[in-house]
Parts: sequence; C-alpha cells; structure tokens
Amino acid sequence: MNPHENPVFLMASLRVIGAGVEIAAAILMLKVNTVETALRINAVLGLIGPVVLIAVSILGLWGLVERVSFTKLVMTLCGVILIIAGTG
Repeated sequence: MNPHENPVFLMASLRVIGAGVEIAAAILMLKVNTVETALRINAVLGLIGPVVLIAVSILGLWGLVERVSFTKLVMTLCGVILIIAGTG
C-alpha cells in the first residue's frame, strides 16, 4: 500500500500496535507483581510512546508532502519536536 494514497491506514496501524504494546506491558506488570519491575516496564513504555508519536507524525507529513507547502511542513515538524521537548 502506497502511504501517499492512504497514510491514515498506516498511522492507525502504528497506533494500534502501540496500544497493543501498552496493554501487554500492563498485563506483564500485573503478572510480575513487583514495584521495581513495574517501574522498569514503565520506563520502557516512556520511550516507546514518543517513538510512536514521531513515527505517526512523519507518516502524516509524508502523506501531506504533495499537498502542503514546505513552510507548513517545517512548522508542523517543529511542533512535533516542541511536543517531545515539552514532555521530556
């Protein structure tokens, strides 16, 4: 499937995969039942969330590349970077 034709499908797919990882991590936390291990799992999730955000944003920008001006693409990319910097 060409992302230029339907980037929304790929964006949604990445979000579903990210949600699956979150659910699996929550189940793993319940299974191990120790605070130390749960904190380690949570730390890994803290890294995965921004990666999914960046990947989905890049796919969205890639889908818009032919329809939006370069200036707006750069401004959107800067916005994503500011979101990551503001939450870090």
